[in-house]
Amino acid sequence: MIENFWQFLRQNYLSSFVFETYVEILDAACDAWNRIVNQPWRIMLIGLRD
Repeated sequence: MIENFWQFLRQNYLSSFVFETYVEILDAACDAWNRIVNQPWRIMLIGLRD
């Protein structure tokens, strides 16, 4: 399940970016996390994928 979750985050929130520093990566990951946390129905659907 966690693999599906990270795949979704990478494809929808973290792709197409070039990060210059570790802090930029951390900020982008935190932003992606906060965006998905506000969508519990999407988390449920991702968790139901095979």
